[in-house]
Amino acid sequence: MRIEKFRVTDKIQLASESTIELIPDAEKKLKKVRKKIANLQDAMYAEGKYSALICLQGMDTAGKDSLIREVFKQFNVRGVEVHSFKVPTELELKHDFLWRHYIALPAKGKVGVFNRTHYENVLVTRVHPEYVFSEKIPTVNSLDDLNDAFYHERMERINQFEKHIAANGTIVLKFFLHLSKEEQKNRLLRRLNIPEKNWKFSSGDLKERKLWDKYQECYEDLLNRTSTDNAPWFIVPADDKPSARYIVAETILREFEKYNFKEPTLDAKMLGKLDEFKAQLNDE
Repeated sequence: MRIEKFRVTDKIQLASESTIELIPDAEKKLKKVRKKIANLQDAMYAEGKYSALICLQGMDTAGKDSLIREVFKQFNVRGVEVHSFKVPTELELKHDFLWRHYIALPAKGKVGVFNRTHYENVLVTRVHPEYVFSEKIPTVNSLDDLNDAFYHERMERINQFEKHIAANGTIVLKFFLHLSKEEQKNRLLRRLNIPEKNWKFSSGDLKERKLWDKYQECYEDLLNRTSTDNAPWFIVPADDKPSARYIVAETILREFEKYNFKEPTLDAKMLGKLDEFKAQLNDE
């Protein structure tokens, strides 16, 4: 599979991007790939030089939660941290819009997964600009202040944020799970029709669905403005969940392989004492 076709390198039109990619034996292939990723993460952890930030964005029902469960299933629990960002808390609103994301970044050797990300600050707040008032920004006094220039300036700050953490050794990979409106309808109906899935449904999902076109417009703008060499976006067709999971996993694997993670080797002094240490243990 040619991973590069999913990477945003030139200006895209989201309506022209496919929402479905059917990969034969996707589940079987995923099992092999996720084990390889887990092994690479072990080496990353031992080396202690890099960390990785996996960002997942998508419309409601795009499959972010299940993707996280399936792709990172074989990771050592010490090696992966998942953060699901909700409505900002009172404390978080007392800081700048990137603060809560910065303090959640993975330490060197670890993989951090952001389920919804810092891009909510140029997505949800752009669809619902009144939300920004809760941040109490001195220069924002009315809706007129929340124009395109305001959000584009925020996007530039996000680009700077990602450039900064990449320079410090964080591998940043961003995935937009591109779901069709029809498939979202089917998934919402499934939540309503299957009693065990009812708890997942929220009436708010229907309200946000009515704003579908606005969300698509905002996603297209941020994808075009914030896909960079050090923090690329990948548009992943999400109508078929197994294929989407495999595409994300295969992309992570190929990107990780570029770094050639290596476990540290013992110095000559320690190597010379290995037999001595073995003898001490065997003599107990």
